[in-house]
Amino acid sequence: MYEKRQQKVLKALTERGFDGLALNAGPSLAYFSGLHFHLMERPVVLFLVAGKKPCIVLPELEEPKLEALEFACRPFSYPDNPAHWQATFDMACRSVGLKGLNIGFEPRQFRLLEYGYLEASSATTSFDSADEAIAQCRAIKDREEVNRMQKAVAIAEDSLKAILPRIRAGQTEREVAAELVIELYRHGSEQPLPFTPIVSTGPNGANPHAKPSDRRLRHGDLLIIDWGATWLGYTSDLTRTFAIGEVDEEARRIHELVLKANEAGRSAARPGTACRAVDNAARALIETAGYGSFFRHRTGHGIGLECHEEPYIHDGNKDELKPGMSFTVEPGIYLKGKYGVRIEDDVLITKVGSRTLSKLSRALITLPL
Repeated sequence: MYEKRQQKVLKALTERGFDGLALNAGPSLAYFSGLHFHLMERPVVLFLVAGKKPCIVLPELEEPKLEALEFACRPFSYPDNPAHWQATFDMACRSVGLKGLNIGFEPRQFRLLEYGYLEASSATTSFDSADEAIAQCRAIKDREEVNRMQKAVAIAEDSLKAILPRIRAGQTEREVAAELVIELYRHGSEQPLPFTPIVSTGPNGANPHAKPSDRRLRHGDLLIIDWGATWLGYTSDLTRTFAIGEVDEEARRIHELVLKANEAGRSAARPGTACRAVDNAARALIETAGYGSFFRHRTGHGIGLECHEEPYIHDGNKDELKPGMSFTVEPGIYLKGKYGVRIEDDVLITKVGSRTLSKLSRALITLPL
């Protein structure tokens, strides 16, 4: 599987004028090799160069991970003393003939730390963004990837169901978030979670990326919970909005509007449709109702090994959706000083349309149950 992925990305790179790819620790390195490393002070770089045997620079203490590799790869390991690191990179670069080549990398992931060693090893090598080639491979999920994402969704949904009966006015956002994190791990989520759950109530809900605070839930609040799980490296990302007791008429009205926008966005998702058409379908309903200026973010983002990846669902993205692509649909309305509403689902493009991976009720459920 990994050799096929490597050949696919090398083909995509060649079509764009690249000779190879340098990947540091992160999701793409895992996708193309099966190796998992975290970003740390010790650099890890995998080299994929057309016509050459893959090689990897890594710390000596990480060498045991190579025993399970499913493809031939030449290791270049270094000890803890940084004085030896440059020489190790020099040997690796010589082994793949890096001098004079055009090598792709990930600007959002590759650091100056790794780049510094490569530049010192081969001053005549040029480096440029390979985001498009990498996205071309990773954006299309195979059956196993979809199964892992579906499991991550199920874990997330079951975890939220577990805490809903326990949510009460008087609890803090931070307390609700802590309970949810515990349930996510109890229900099988891997570490790390895709992100720290967002739990925001009342005026805090008007901030789409609010951090759980010590504000206490109050009767009449809208409560936004944005959370996700990880299963075998793949993530889920969901949002639901709840009522704490009775809420005012506008709160119910905007919730119904966001619900319809969510449905419109998911309904518009199908093969051959431009990403921006999904955004437009969700956004049009909110704009027509007079709340357009209160929907302040894109309709969605790709999801898979990362919680945010290609494709991005915004009004400027003309890229067409293809079977196997997965992304969120998450319209929202945010009224400063009052409250916010967001409803988010994970969607998979199929051969004939789309499938929503998340099934949890989107209705405005009143808590306590």
